[in-house]
Formats: sequence, C-alpha cells, structure tokens
Amino acid sequence: MDLNQIWQWTTEEFLTVSASSSPTPGGGSVSAYVGALAASMTCMVANLTIGKEKYKEVEPKVKEILVQAEMVLDLLKKGLSQDIAEFSNFMAVLKLPKGTEEEKVMRANKLQEVLVSATNTPLGIAQNCFKVLQLAQELAPIGNKGAISDVGVAAYLAENALKSAMLSVDINLPQIKDQEYQERVKAERTRLFEQAAAICAETVAVVQSRL
Repeated sequence: MDLNQIWQWTTEEFLTVSASSSPTPGGGSVSAYVGALAASMTCMVANLTIGKEKYKEVEPKVKEILVQAEMVLDLLKKGLSQDIAEFSNFMAVLKLPKGTEEEKVMRANKLQEVLVSATNTPLGIAQNCFKVLQLAQELAPIGNKGAISDVGVAAYLAENALKSAMLSVDINLPQIKDQEYQERVKAERTRLFEQAAAICAETVAVVQSRL
C-alpha cells in the first residue's frame, strides 16, 4: 500500500479497502479519518464566520481557531498514514528469525520498540482529536449561528474518534513490558476520557442553545 497515495483515494476506495480482508486501514486509521472529518467541520464553521459583518468582533478569535484547526487536520491526516506504516513495521518484526537465542533476544527487543511506537501513534491521534474538541468548544459560542449545528457534529465525532483510537492503544498496552510507560499511558487515557466527555457535553449544550 502506497501511503503517499492514500489521500488521493476516493471515498469509495477508502471504504472498499477498509471493508476488505486487508488489515489496513484499520481502527486507528479510521479513527484518524473520523477525527479529520471533525476538524474539517470546525474549519468549515470558522470559514463561514470569517468575513461576515455580523461576526466582525469575534473574527480575530475565529481566525486563530481556523489556523489551529487546519494544523490539527493535517496532523490527523498524517496520523492515518502513520498508523498504517506502524502496522507494517509490526508485521515485519513478527517475521524476524528466532532460531537462535541471539535472534530471539533481538526479535523480542525489536518487538517492544514497535509496540511502543504502534501505541504512541493512536495515542497521538486521540490527543489530536482532543484538540479538535477544544477548538469546537471555543467556536461553539461565537461561530456562525446558521452553521452552528456542525460544531456539534465536530464535537461528537472528535470525542468518539478519540475513544476509538484509544482502543488501538488498549490492545497493545498489555504486551509492553515497561511498567512506567504503561502507567503514563493509562493516566493520559483517563485524563483524555474525563475531559473529553465534559468538553463534548458543554459544547453540545452551547450548540443546542444557539439552534
């Protein structure tokens, strides 16, 4: 799979390959895709607010939100491709020889390396989804009222993409021997889930009040 071409696929191609027996794009990549859609909705509402006389006072703030949302959108796109690459790296390590003790040790060490890397990638996707949520929260009270429902869409998608990406973290974590790393990731997971739930609820409440 050419990772440089994945963003050239049509939506139909992406869905077809995701639905096939190909292990990639898998859960982490799909979560990044959904997170990217959440970021795109944030960008859209910001773009529909900028340049409107009615929202002139909030325009500087909305421009800041747009710049950040575009950056996070780009990071989520990169996260999707990276997640696929990490899976390929993991499969390559599984195929390493294990005939001698030296080969077994080398393979075990490499496996730990790729497991950490393959965990950091979906964790990063989840963290970027959290950033989208924060931006949606900022935009909800000031964005163009005519499109404000789409900020709610961004919030719902971002929270659920965050949770979905974290499942790819959860499946790798038990295999990682570094206990300190495990504890750090678990703590970050708890923080993200708690704060994301609160931000999503608050954002949707503001959106509902402006419908």
